[in-house]
Amino acid sequence: MTHAQVTALQYGLLAFLAVWGTLVIPQAIVQHARHGRVRPKGLLASAVFTLYACLGLAVVLLPLPGPGTQRLSQTVQLVPFQWVADIGTEMGKHGMAGWQALSTQTFQQLAMNVVLLVPLGVVAGLTWKQGFVRTAAIGFAVSLAVELTQVTANFGTAPFVYRIFDVDDLLANTTGAALGWVLAALYLTLRAGANAKTSTVELPLPNRGGQSRGREWIDFAQPRQPSPALGRVAASRTPVLAQHQERGGREHRQHQGYDQAKLHHATSTRRCASDHTGYAFRGDLANSPKYQWS
Repeated sequence: MTHAQVTALQYGLLAFLAVWGTLVIPQAIVQHARHGRVRPKGLLASAVFTLYACLGLAVVLLPLPGPGTQRLSQTVQLVPFQWVADIGTEMGKHGMAGWQALSTQTFQQLAMNVVLLVPLGVVAGLTWKQGFVRTAAIGFAVSLAVELTQVTANFGTAPFVYRIFDVDDLLANTTGAALGWVLAALYLTLRAGANAKTSTVELPLPNRGGQSRGREWIDFAQPRQPSPALGRVAASRTPVLAQHQERGGREHRQHQGYDQAKLHHATSTRRCASDHTGYAFRGDLANSPKYQWS
């Protein structure tokens, strides 16, 4: 890390202390008015965002050129992956071994450009709920805005251009945003797995032959293989519900058969009663004097 970068980080930290010291009390008052109390998590999130913004702006814009600052011989670099050749040139200039490539100033500059937008990728994935492509596009847009600011001498506010417009910086910043999104996705996956492990219910197993079978932990979030303890329970995400559904289907079929038998019995009873009434009516006619033969 160069002396200019260290100076930029120091100014960024001082700017954070000044800005945060000014905003913390109004934020606490607003939170107390809205929620009836001060929310530490909200204050912490605001502090982290303010720190990131101050350090990022300081690294991008500072230090400003002074009266004795020399002008750059090159202000635009459009060759992708030029940093590989620059590392080789720097190592040859200082007589460095191959394993010292990571300690070169060129590589450190590249690493800082990657790390610069990692927090942006994390925020895009966790808070803004953006996908991988959109997060990379956001990182590229932010990096392009930074490079345009540098190549225009901070939009004309600086006396001359003191930073190079480098296409490798665009690639490194975009890679950092994408890496931040990957870290956010990994965190969400691990948290979902941890929540799934806690979604268990302790259910008592039925007794057979007067012997207690104890209890078994049923995990509704994970698939299960057929268990001998559960008998003919299918391997599904909710085996206990499958067992209950099978038993309910059996009971439904039994009730349906009972209803059909009852309906058949009622029909037979009505038919017998109708036949008996017919026989009785014909018997009355036969015994009636009105209808007897004279």
